[in-house]
Parts: sequence; structure tokens; C-alpha cells
Amino acid sequence: MNVEDLVKEIKANYRPKLKVLEWRGDRLVLLDQRLLPFETRYLELRTVDAVADAIRDMAVRGAPAIGITAAYGMALALFEREVADLDGALKALELARDKLSRTRPTAQNLFWALNRMYGRARALVEEGAVKSPRELREGLVAEADKIFDEELDAEVRIGAYGVQLIQPGDWVLTQCNAGSLATGALGTATAPIYIAKYLGIDVSVIAPETRPWQQGARLTAYELRENGVRVKLIADTAVGLVLRRGLVNLAIVGADRVLADGTVYNKIGTLNEAVLAHEFGVPFYVAAPTSTFDLEHKPGEVRIEERDPDEVRTVRTAHGKTYITMADVDVYNPVFDETPPRYITAIITEVGLLTQPLDRNIRRFVAQRP
Repeated sequence: MNVEDLVKEIKANYRPKLKVLEWRGDRLVLLDQRLLPFETRYLELRTVDAVADAIRDMAVRGAPAIGITAAYGMALALFEREVADLDGALKALELARDKLSRTRPTAQNLFWALNRMYGRARALVEEGAVKSPRELREGLVAEADKIFDEELDAEVRIGAYGVQLIQPGDWVLTQCNAGSLATGALGTATAPIYIAKYLGIDVSVIAPETRPWQQGARLTAYELRENGVRVKLIADTAVGLVLRRGLVNLAIVGADRVLADGTVYNKIGTLNEAVLAHEFGVPFYVAAPTSTFDLEHKPGEVRIEERDPDEVRTVRTAHGKTYITMADVDVYNPVFDETPPRYITAIITEVGLLTQPLDRNIRRFVAQRP
């Protein structure tokens, strides 16, 4: 089956079991991922502040899902209060964009979605396509819906290209959660795995726990098992031994940002995996839609988010958090790392595999992109 036929079949027939986000007319409904896997609860967000809090506090996480959430957050700016005219509406959107842009500094999809939504709003006004704030509001909801639909299409295509890298019986190493919980659809790193499962290809996953937020243990293991994929959880510190002993055939991770030279910013621990995979001859793939690409910044210029030291000092349970060390011990808690392109076998995108040399092939792709 060729890629286009597979994309059509998957989009028509495959649905993940977990619904992450949904627009319901005047509000955004989000699955609160802070409570998984112990409790399933949905948040109803009606204001820009509520959306900003959900992103900042990681009720929603994963670069694509953050971008989609932010897009609907921009639309909510015109729902939560009345504005007199289109100039007032654009000012409200500027304030919303500013507020939402300060929530998570590393996720490229956040800024991409905010700029796209604001750009669309200005275009609708300047072209005379809307005559009132209400019409502009409807146009922005339609644009957010389009972003969501495009993300689904991109993930299916990532899966259709990525599944060609998987052989029956393979074990895939991943990191953090780059699944449907992180994107609202099939995920990025998990898309090839879900499509392999759909096609009857035997595939299994090794998921590191991903301290300190335990996205591998809480989210990836839970999500994969819910979708019928065999998963084995390991401690983060076991990655080297797993690779050395040949217990995985390939690694597929997601990305929060990809630079023009192929440098990848992803959840902390990705660099460790990439270096170790390179050392032991295991192919290391990054799965990311082109909305994650950042063509403006160079390595070292991207701000890597640091979070609350208590995330490292404690462990989170269904009943709260428990200290596992001294409450005042000094902590460095970066939540992303920076993987140089030499450790990456290829990047799986919705337009195919970008192989080495990544800097040349990314720029060639960008030059050809509409």
C-alpha cells in the first residue's frame, strides 16, 4: 500500500481511545494529564487565563497539543469579553498572544500557532472578510479547527512514513510522551507504532520513566496499553544497558523544536538516548511535523525551560507529592535538552524522511516548501 492510500485508510478508520481536547462551541475541553493514570478528569476552559494556566501547569503538554490549545486560546480572547469593534478585537488578540507566549518557552508549536492565529486575524480584517468581532471570532475558531485537522493529517503521514522503518518483532525505544496525549491525534513518535499495530505488524515499546514528571511511566505506558501495544517500563538510568544488550531495534522520539541544522530540542533524557544509540549502533529517529521546525535560531540561542525544583525533590502520587530528599537541597531542573544532529539518523516528517546531512536536507526542503 502506498503512502497516500495508507493515509486515507488510517484517517477513515483509526481513532485513538483517549480524547485529549475538544472545542465545544464557546469553550475548550481538555483532558487533565496531571492526574493520569490514576484519574480521568476534563477541564472546561473559557478564558485566555485558564488556557495559559493549563499550558503552564502541564495539564496539557506536548508541543503539538500545546500549539492546538493555544490556537483555541486565541479564539477564546473574543469569547470571554465583548469588544466594541475590530480594532478592539485585534488589541485583545495581541494581549492574548503575549500572555500565552510566556507559558512554555521551548515548545516551537506554541509560537507558530500564536503567530498564525494572529496573522490570520489581521488578514481577515485587512481584507475586509469580516465586518464585526463576532465574525472575526468565527473565523478564528475555523482557523484553530484547521490547525487541529492539519496536525491529524501530519501525524498520520508521519506514521505512514515511519512505519516503513519498523520490522515485525521490533522493540522501539522512546522518551517522555510523544503520543496521542501530546498531540490530540496519533502522536508523533507513536504514530508509526500505532499504524504498525493497525496493519498487524508485531511491535513493542520500551519506555523510560522520564523523571521528574514521569511522562513515560504515567502517560506513555498508560496510553500504549490502552491502545493495545505491548510496553515495558524502565528506569531512566537503564537506557544504556538496554541499548548495549541489543534489547531495542530502533529509537523514535518526538521534538519540541528542530533547528535548521537538525539540532533537536526534546524532553530531558533525549540527548542521553541519542548519544548511547549512536555508540551502540542503534538507529535514532526524531518524529516531528514541520510546524515544529524553527529556522530562525541557532544552537545555544533557544531558551531551555527550567521548572520548579520541587519537581525533582519530590515524587508525585495519586495523593499528592512526597519528598525524597532534603526540602532545601539545591536543584537544577531543565526539562529539555539539546541533541546535536550528528547523533540523529533521520527526522520523520509529514513529507517524508529528512536524512543526513540534516542541515543540507532541511534547508533544501524548506526552499521547496510553499
